[in-house]
Amino acid sequence: MTQELTTSLPTEPVRPSKGPGWWRDAVIYQVYVRSFADSDGDGIGDLRGARERLPHLAGLGVDAVWLTPFYASPQADGGYDVADYRTVDPLFGTLGDADDLVRTAHELGLKVIVDVVPNHSSDQHPWFREALADRPGGAARTRYHFRGGRGTHGELPPNDWESVFGGPAWTRTTDPDGTPGEWYLHLFAPEQPDLNWDSPEVRAEFDSVLRFWLDLGVDGFRIDVAHGMVKAAGLPDIGRTEQAKLIGSQVLPFFDQDGVHEIHRSWRRLLDSYPGDRIGVAEAWAPTSERLALYVRPDELHQAFNFQFLKCPWDAAAMRQVIDESLAATGSVGAPTTWVLSNHDVVRHTTRYADGGPERGLARARAAALLTLALPGSSYLYQGEELGLPEVTDLPDELRQDPAFFRTSPDGEDGQNGQDGFRDGCRVPLPWTRSGESYGFGPGGSWLPQPDDWSGLSVEAQTGDPGSTLELYRGALALRRELPGLGDGPMSWLKAPAGVLALSRPGLVCTLNTLGEEVELPVPGRALLSSAPLSYGAGTVRIPPDSCAWWAI
Repeated sequence: MTQELTTSLPTEPVRPSKGPGWWRDAVIYQVYVRSFADSDGDGIGDLRGARERLPHLAGLGVDAVWLTPFYASPQADGGYDVADYRTVDPLFGTLGDADDLVRTAHELGLKVIVDVVPNHSSDQHPWFREALADRPGGAARTRYHFRGGRGTHGELPPNDWESVFGGPAWTRTTDPDGTPGEWYLHLFAPEQPDLNWDSPEVRAEFDSVLRFWLDLGVDGFRIDVAHGMVKAAGLPDIGRTEQAKLIGSQVLPFFDQDGVHEIHRSWRRLLDSYPGDRIGVAEAWAPTSERLALYVRPDELHQAFNFQFLKCPWDAAAMRQVIDESLAATGSVGAPTTWVLSNHDVVRHTTRYADGGPERGLARARAAALLTLALPGSSYLYQGEELGLPEVTDLPDELRQDPAFFRTSPDGEDGQNGQDGFRDGCRVPLPWTRSGESYGFGPGGSWLPQPDDWSGLSVEAQTGDPGSTLELYRGALALRRELPGLGDGPMSWLKAPAGVLALSRPGLVCTLNTLGEEVELPVPGRALLSSAPLSYGAGTVRIPPDSCAWWAI
């Protein structure tokens, strides 16, 4: 068995950590904790399991690991409903396990970023329990958004806002005497009441939470719903339904309000007060690249996810436009651009790109990986994409856990107007070995069933196979670290036929063929790496369909 599959952990760094400004061109690997590695056999990934698999990430060649929430939570939304921000949920281990993971990651030369969830808490958080027990207008309720309803008897929600998960964004409470009470706001599940960031208590509490984890040694935070903490004054109606479809296309009274930037500036000051380049990363949906760039101005956060690129279709002209707009917007404020293809909330790009079948989807996914790793800035990888994992689309309904699924019928025709509820398909636990009940995920089963054909996609099966997706990623990440022209820095476009992108970095050319047919080009330089085998003519190279290659110049 290979070193990447052992659980013994080196005591010396695998490679030096990057120094100041490490985040400007870092490759950051997202670990969805419950699906990464299970150490105790309960079928759910945990912190000890993640720690034991850190050598795989160091060997892969990434610079940092981002962990999804592992805090105390009823798990109504996969841990994004936090009941205690300073405690590890027993499902995932202990605070000591978190400390061990951070220390081991640092020994391996890896930075650690953890999620923070400031837009909402769990309905089991002590604050919300106090709020429900308090009277209308009481101090405990000012930490959340409580309002009287509309209608003759307050029987209608306070406004027309819809939950991202479907249905109204308001739930009515019941007073202690059993009569209907006020409504509270939840932009996601009812179990996730929105916090009121006009409250000084809320702001002080999150300053304390950030300091708690910074003191433990984490290197930064991925800020969940970073665009959502501030709501427009008066909570005005939107005036239309299907509001989830508007996210990222326009400013909404509950998303991307200008007031969020003052919060992020205060957090930047807090991060800067700690040594070691601690960073903040915004999960922010904004309607334009220019508005997204506001989150990464010099006195705000360090990075923001580039969802415009993630949503871009497999089309050379569209890709070039998004790349140009992204680089121009972040460049205007001196920030790096981030590139991301998948995460725990979207269909895996191997499947999104598969309009010509799964083989074509994998070919495009491999090519897209080389493109993103060649672009200036920082790249985010979602666990399993280095294995070429597809979306699992045939999970039984009774095993699904995405809260949006239970608020929207499978045919989407119940008028709930929320997300489709099928996020579980990208969260199926990883295959590590060729055999075993859960392909090495843990000593027991897995909380979501893994497809029968995932044996060949496992880390064990792909290690050492020069044609595998895993070895493609390892090769690309090794070159990215070795070549000074990759990562942060300049880029220019080269002349190329329609359907082909050719970009130049110092010492390197990247060529991407998005067409369904082979393209013949003059040989750009010495071939370094390609997502599909190349063939040559007299001074020319034939680039296969849906493929990408790197060339030394």
